[in-house]
Amino acid sequence: MGGGNMQEELITVKNLEIIYKTDLETVQAVNNISFSLNKAETLGIVGETGAGKTTTALSILRLLPDRTARVLNGEILFNGKDILKVNKSTIRSIRGGKISMIFQDPMTSLNPILTVGAQIAEALKVHKDSLNNEDIERKVDETLELVGIPAIRKNEFPHQFSGGMKQRVVIAIALACEPELLIADEPTTALDVTIQAQILSMMKVLKNELSTAMILITHDLGIVAQTCDKVAVMYAGEFVEYGTIFDIFDSDIHHPYTEGLFGSLPNLEEETDRLKPISGLMPDPTDLPKGCKFSPRCHYRTDICDVELPSFNVNGTKKIACHKFKDWGRTDG
Repeated sequence: MGGGNMQEELITVKNLEIIYKTDLETVQAVNNISFSLNKAETLGIVGETGAGKTTTALSILRLLPDRTARVLNGEILFNGKDILKVNKSTIRSIRGGKISMIFQDPMTSLNPILTVGAQIAEALKVHKDSLNNEDIERKVDETLELVGIPAIRKNEFPHQFSGGMKQRVVIAIALACEPELLIADEPTTALDVTIQAQILSMMKVLKNELSTAMILITHDLGIVAQTCDKVAVMYAGEFVEYGTIFDIFDSDIHHPYTEGLFGSLPNLEEETDRLKPISGLMPDPTDLPKGCKFSPRCHYRTDICDVELPSFNVNGTKKIACHKFKDWGRTDG
């Protein structure tokens, strides 16, 4: 992953706030998050179900539901352009062409009545109008071979593929136009462990070959350790810890929530009767606590945690939003 292009900033998200509003309630889905990603880098966003990870990803592609979702604040700068402000034709050219997404479930991401080759060709026809039919067919063959599927299978339908092969097809569609940014939302959730390892290994190789930046959304710290350059730990719509892969995995200093995530992983070197899960549940996003969102579940909790939202405490490239670390580094509100 060497080369000077890694330091070119590709995408910057600043102070993003998103709600889902219905007649009955308002869900505070994403609450003032910021991050940046350079070309050819991978950011892992990790957290429990309902933390706001997928909402963040969909906002980058402007795929949030029109009727209920509202972006209250923030900017999403992609190559210097604010995605939230560009017109519909511009976002259509970016979506799939410059930014692609691998959705959670390969079983429902593919059209059952079109061949896999036709579905890859569709992405190319929309975004690469300079290609003629012969070029498109050749590119379909190349893309399938790239993800480990023989080109001869391009005229088969999704039901003729296993779960792992379907996920490879979904990745092929996402990579067909050689995007600058790939968003992978739980790309291995429905797959068994062996296929998971193959898919992750393949994504890593392809990312390096194509110099694609990647945002990997997952709840699995093991996947993050294998794949990412930067990590953001997300809880109740907020980033509670952010840093390089070394900041997160080679350090004993963690936000209490990150500490809980590590504590609930099995350790092969320790014999124990049971894992240590984080007590309690994530707060109701329609009624979030006033202070730190994690305080009801935190065993370091003090009075200030219930009333005051913690600022980011910064030490080097690592940030932790926790009152416990207020003297640990400089403060970045």
